[in-house]
Amino acid sequence: MELVCPAGTPAALRAAVDAGADVVYLGFRDETNARNFPGLNFSREELREGLDHAHGAGAEVYVAVNTYAAPGHPEPWHRAVDDAVALGADALILADIGLLDYCTRRHPEMRRHLSVQASAANEQAIRFYHQEFGVRRVVLPRVLTVEDIADLIPRIPVETEVFAFGGMCPMAEGRCLLSSYVTGRSPNINGVCSPASHVRYLERDGRLYSQLGGSTINIFDDGDAAGYPTLCKGRFKVEGEAGYLFEEPTSLNVLPILPRLLAAGVTALKIEGRQRGRAYTAQVVAAFRRAVDACGRGEPPPEDIDLDGITEGGQETSGAYRRDWR
Repeated sequence: MELVCPAGTPAALRAAVDAGADVVYLGFRDETNARNFPGLNFSREELREGLDHAHGAGAEVYVAVNTYAAPGHPEPWHRAVDDAVALGADALILADIGLLDYCTRRHPEMRRHLSVQASAANEQAIRFYHQEFGVRRVVLPRVLTVEDIADLIPRIPVETEVFAFGGMCPMAEGRCLLSSYVTGRSPNINGVCSPASHVRYLERDGRLYSQLGGSTINIFDDGDAAGYPTLCKGRFKVEGEAGYLFEEPTSLNVLPILPRLLAAGVTALKIEGRQRGRAYTAQVVAAFRRAVDACGRGEPPPEDIDLDGITEGGQETSGAYRRDWR
């Protein structure tokens, strides 16, 4: 299985490649990608240099242009597509149908992958994108079990990429508008989820309050692991009881089920974390490199791999892949 790894900075790109990434994925420093945070992403010159480094090491680079173009103002998104192609990117990760159409007509030779933001999780949707826009790979939403994936793969004419480690998003990908309700900005359009400029932490009566856009998202007791405040990972009070309606702060980790994903026919594993530093990138990529190589030899993943220290909230989950609650 191909190992597709995050790079939010040129330093993270080098760390990922040096740790054994088959592919690095990244975005430009603007609203055309879903991780448009200050201090992250790549200028055109940085991408040129990153491509040289990756290609020199035998790795590839995918450029994410995976937000939805502003109505009546698609020029920045068109420019991102054109520049990525001109610089020599190995594939584009796209979600917007208009951008897929633009890339298909303007750069028919460019390899196109369907972003998870498009929420294509069944045979009919995937075949549509393949037939209309020549999509070669689909990044599957985090809503399918391993059995679902194994059943789907023989019925679709494209490669499959699944998430393997990192942040978990609500189980309906491409529906990130929750952030815009309290900040006016969302990943789908602006590339920003819960921007730091809207985040506040307050201490009151021995408890820590995390706020987003003036709204309290969570309240932590002394000693609790306090996560970053996003609406999808906040606690809400419903019928008098507070709980996580969408998801708890936890990290996806598929290391225990890697052999099952390999047997299902998955093409590539995607590590989440373009907003994380190069130390995180190096540690996770090196761990998954060892595990994937072991699976390729018919061996189980090494038992001594420990990523607990960098998981969100100090917790790990296999998410919907196992769906133990069903």
